[in-house]
Amino acid sequence: MTVTIHPSAIVDEGAQIGDNTRIWHWVHVCAGAKIGSDCSLGQNVFVGNNVTIGTNVKIQNNVSVYDNVTLEDDVFCGPSMVFTNVYNPRSAVSRKNEYRNTLVKRGVTLGANCTIVCGVTIGEYAFIGAGAVVNRDVAAYALMAGVPAKQIGWISRHGARLQFPMGNEVETTCSETGQHYKLVDNNCVFIG
Repeated sequence: MTVTIHPSAIVDEGAQIGDNTRIWHWVHVCAGAKIGSDCSLGQNVFVGNNVTIGTNVKIQNNVSVYDNVTLEDDVFCGPSMVFTNVYNPRSAVSRKNEYRNTLVKRGVTLGANCTIVCGVTIGEYAFIGAGAVVNRDVAAYALMAGVPAKQIGWISRHGARLQFPMGNEVETTCSETGQHYKLVDNNCVFIG
């Protein structure tokens, strides 16, 4: 197994780390973490025990992936973005039995300094803008921005904004790849 771990990083015994994953300066990976192949964990990243990270996930500097967070394949976590796992934390009240599951599906981008409030599912290839606060589920291919985050459009797998004509059951093409998408019942569907 080829894993690159910087000497300043702490990887607790028992953590599962896939081939070609790179773990940089001052990272801490807890014993129960499961990390796929071809990942990159930037400087000062923390990965909790009950965390699953897929293949080819990029986690930039200063991100903490707390318990009950699942990142599917090809997820990008921008610098200093935030996950939570307790909805109403109090220092004097233990709520470890109240952790809420957060699921980030394949291909999602989480922009720098955005916050993902626990208990949500972010649909595949959605794009969360820098500084946005997500406090509810996000549709696949949705482009989200603001506080709280609101959908401002649709985005392709490549990361290009999709422009749908007015109406439902309409198609559009990614300007970068030529791939086709369809709007069905206000949901974006990849056609190919």
